[in-house]
Amino acid sequence: MPTDDVDLRIREFSAADTEETVSLWETCRLTRPWNDPRADIARKLAVQPELFLVAEERGNARIVGSVMAGYDGHRGWMYYLAVAPSHRGRGLGRTLVSEVEGRLEALGCPKTQLMVRADNRQACGFYTALGYEIGEVLMLGKRLIED
Repeated sequence: MPTDDVDLRIREFSAADTEETVSLWETCRLTRPWNDPRADIARKLAVQPELFLVAEERGNARIVGSVMAGYDGHRGWMYYLAVAPSHRGRGLGRTLVSEVEGRLEALGCPKTQLMVRADNRQACGFYTALGYEIGEVLMLGKRLIED
């Protein structure tokens, strides 16, 4: 899977990537105390694991990017898009999004969506530059299982 950087490759996540991926998410400030990222990973590996991707450096296999997606038969959703600060500005985030969009489209997914925290202006700018639109919806949630 091509990236703008020949020293990187995109591949499916494997369980051995867990700790390094959680560390990346923590560095990128994606984790929250009320969500156990290891439980999120375990749940994802049980459902559509092919939609959980990581970017690694060739040679040392260090994880420098991730994206997790899912398709429920109606819409696709994207989560945990992360790029290590040392690798930002090279097109890796765009490449991860494009790869997961392609996989969703191959499943027949007509539209993908994602959630961004309202105060994360940088992420909003990134996604709007990729053609995502801010929707006029209110997101509601209900926890069914406490982590």
